[in-house]
Amino acid sequence: MSDPRYDTLAELLVRYSCELGADENVLIEATDVPHAFTGALVRAAAAVGANPLVTLKSNVVLRDIIMHATEAQMKLMGEVAAARMANVQAYIGVRGQHNISEWSDVPADRMRLFETLYRKPVHHELRVPKTRWVVLRWPHPSMAQQAELSTEAFEDFFFRVCTLDYAKMSRAMKPLIELMERTDRVRLVAPGTDLRFSIRDIPTIACDGHRNIPDGEVFTAPVRDSVEGTIHYNTPTIYQGVTHQDVRLRFEQGRIVEATSSDTKHLETVLDMDEGARYIGEFAIGFNPHISSPMKDLLFDEKIAGSIHFTPGNAYDDADNGNRSQVHWDLVLRMMPEAGGGEVWFDDVLIRKDGLFVVPALEGLNPANLIG
Repeated sequence: MSDPRYDTLAELLVRYSCELGADENVLIEATDVPHAFTGALVRAAAAVGANPLVTLKSNVVLRDIIMHATEAQMKLMGEVAAARMANVQAYIGVRGQHNISEWSDVPADRMRLFETLYRKPVHHELRVPKTRWVVLRWPHPSMAQQAELSTEAFEDFFFRVCTLDYAKMSRAMKPLIELMERTDRVRLVAPGTDLRFSIRDIPTIACDGHRNIPDGEVFTAPVRDSVEGTIHYNTPTIYQGVTHQDVRLRFEQGRIVEATSSDTKHLETVLDMDEGARYIGEFAIGFNPHISSPMKDLLFDEKIAGSIHFTPGNAYDDADNGNRSQVHWDLVLRMMPEAGGGEVWFDDVLIRKDGLFVVPALEGLNPANLIG
């Protein structure tokens, strides 16, 4: 019997996140996800008259493909997947991971082939700019281990955070969006961090449950060559299966000129994938009230209440600073007192201190107000 929470989440994804309607095509891509939940998505899509297409994937199998595919095979895979993506109006990606380090031993040249010939044409060039899409993780025990919770406690947390009242959050975001669209200069100050950049004339986008679940951020991008200073990210992160702690970046004229982490060699490999990987494609402010500590999963960690993320790599089309890259790595800086504190300044005005908004018009985004 299907867990009733499956049906609640499936309804949210279909009706709120993707706003599916009659006769629309939706691609449901389920990677290591229980069939019962995939079935709930199919039923929810069919209930609104949509046409669900389903792809079932395995990270173990996909690793073998990446390890052994020829360039011609990878190109064909990308072309076939792109043709399918081009024929849908919406995309729901549910991604489970039995082993978060499954791809940690995939060589950089194999990952580059996959990123260039599959992920970029299918997702960066089609899915992101041309469909209504939503992506979420599935709460496997591996995620519970990352969060240092029991499987049962983590599942309760997962369904609570994923079915937040996103409409209420959306209303509370509007003053922040309006303020960011008027802002030129941004300064971030925290232990090991003193960073300055401009966001002038770059659009500001609300993330209120229509793209990621869980959600809870507002993002834009810095003017590409405006970033100056240093940033020390205090949140552990996994990229291409490799864990990084204490990522530190130094910028000159927008470009990363110095980079270190607990695995500096791999960090440099990622930043050298292409020229755009050394520039920033996104600046975002996170405020999901139910997410308070990191769990090495970007879809959750980038939404931590009191955090920002500052992202090397590709810019999104809807907040475009012109940067193009195969990389898009959401590195997170938490600014709550327990993480060392920090400040966000817009045009020399203090906007947020130690993780809490201090401007009255923005206080609706503080955790107590979003939950209450």
